[in-house]
This record gives sequence, structure tokens and C-alpha cells, in this order.
Amino acid sequence: MKLGLSFADFSGAPSPDRIGPELADAAEVAEAAGIDTLWVMDHYFQIPMNGPAEDPMLEGYTALAFLAGQTSRVRLGTLVTGVHYRHPGLLAKIVTTLDVLSGGRAVLGIGAGWNEEESRGLGVPFPTRAQRFEQLRETLEICQQMWSGDETPYMGKHYQLDRPLNSPQSLQRPHPPILIGGGGERKTLRLVAEFGDACNLFPSEEIPHKLDVLRRHCADVGREEKEIAKTSVLLVKAGADGLAEAERQLAWLAGMGIDTVYLGVEGPIEQPRLERLVDVAAAL
Repeated sequence: MKLGLSFADFSGAPSPDRIGPELADAAEVAEAAGIDTLWVMDHYFQIPMNGPAEDPMLEGYTALAFLAGQTSRVRLGTLVTGVHYRHPGLLAKIVTTLDVLSGGRAVLGIGAGWNEEESRGLGVPFPTRAQRFEQLRETLEICQQMWSGDETPYMGKHYQLDRPLNSPQSLQRPHPPILIGGGGERKTLRLVAEFGDACNLFPSEEIPHKLDVLRRHCADVGREEKEIAKTSVLLVKAGADGLAEAERQLAWLAGMGIDTVYLGVEGPIEQPRLERLVDVAAAL
């Protein structure tokens, strides 16, 4: 099992000028501890499960570019980008730029999106759920086309690109890995089977069922299900009890077929705690 580290709460910094240095320190510790990937949420406002909307929240791809400059090995992605946040042609350029400047370490994390409050708050269009899923399919098609070097016009229902030029191309070939977040059985997991290099599922007893659904979708599209990484998330609570519980949860997730877990950590990012979890995960 591999581990990633997710940054979702920046309210611990005593002032805005300390957010950058503290994030850089945490990234350095995570990389030294053997963490495989670093993730940031892609939200405009803090989400309700983490705190009030007014809490500090960084723009996702700017934060990843900053983290790229602080690290040399870990992969970098959003967990996950709402499809309606950015035009797909621009999104492909952004992820490609991150990949080029980081030396081939970008991951496209994407999903249908959900937080209407932040979109309305900043004046970003918030289509219906059905429309967002249509946009998600078109976005995945556009990203793959741009990464393939095909400049043929793309004429979809929601997006039209006269010349989907992407220069420079991504360093990772055929493209940066694509992680699709969500466990919807009819649409999301079908898109994972068609386009995804990884799925991201909520930690629950439903995971084996979700993976069975994904396996059937893969069979339908003629794809090997083993090509797709199975990922989930885990909050590591503070203290020795929190660490012990995290170890149990990692074993529980591994037993259900999860091969990669993205950690959220309460309190300071400490190298010994991360090293312990990396070692536990590697043995699973």
C-alpha cells in the first residue's frame, strides 16, 4: 500500500504570511518520510466538514506549483478538481504546465463537483448535476486528446475547441495519471473504467461492492481492472491513540482492496508519525 498526504485545512497558521512556510515545512517532512503523493483540495471556500467557509483556503493549482518548488520526488494533485471550475482546455494546460515544471509529477484529480455555495459566492457557473457529468466526460475526452497531440477541432455539447493545441506536451506519457473521485455506480465508476488511472472511494463497508461494479464496467469496455489504482482517504487523529487507530484503518482498507490511501493529519506534520504509517502501509 502507498500513502499520500492531503492538505485541507490552513487555519492552523497564526497569520497568512505563515501559511507558505508551514506548508513548505510539511511538504519537506512528508517527502523525507516516504510519502508518495501530496494533495490539496480544489475549493474556493473551506468546506463545511472542515470548518466555516471563512477559514483560509488556497487556490489548488497555485498551491501545487508552490509545492512543486519545495519538493523533488512526490507526485502532486488535487483531491479533486470540480469539473465546472475551469474550462477543460485551460485545465489541460494547467496540469501540463505543472507536469513540465515539476519534472513529470502531476496528477489530474477530477470529479463532478458539488459545492454550490462557493461557486455562487464567486460568480462561477454551477450547472445541474446531470450537466456536470456530461461536462466531466467531455473534459476527460478533451484532456486525453490534447495530451495525445491531436489538434483536430473538438465539438461537444458543452465545449467547442477549434484547435486543442498543447505545447509543450506533458513529460509523463501518454499523459499525467487521471484520478476520478466519487463512487457513483452508473456514471462515475463507468468514467473511471473508460478514462481513469485511479478511482477514489469514500472509506466504508461498501468498497468491495463498488470495486465489483468497477470490475464489471472494466469488462464492458474491454479494460483490465488491475490497471486502475484503488484509493481512499483516512483522517489520522492526534496522539498515540490516533496513530494506533490509523494503523487499524489502513489494514481494514487494504483488506477491502484499497492499494493507496491519502492521509489527512490532525495537528503538526511530524516525520516519525508519517514514517511509522509508511512502514505499516508498505507491509500490507
